[in-house]
Parts: sequence; structure tokens; C-alpha cells
Amino acid sequence: MGILTLNLLFVTVTIKRIKKTLEQRRHDEEVFRLYDDMHAKMDEYQIRRF
Repeated sequence: MGILTLNLLFVTVTIKRIKKTLEQRRHDEEVFRLYDDMHAKMDEYQIRRF
């Protein structure tokens, strides 16, 4: 009985965590885009260096 309760609690916390506002999603997309741009520049630098 304790494991079932724990599993339900985990699922509830997970569902609440997944819901993001539009502003949060846009911020996440911007961060991922900047991260990808940074990696592209690093790769370009590595290619030029060798």
C-alpha cells in the first residue's frame, strides 16, 4: 500500500512539473537555440584551427 501511494505521489509531482507556461517554453527554446549556436561556433573554430 505504501508503494502505491508513493507511485501516485511521484506521478502527480511529475505531471505538475511538466506543465510550463508559454513564457517558460519560449525561454527554453531561446536557451536551446543559443546553446546550439555556441556549439556551431565552437565546431567552426575547431575546423579552422586544424
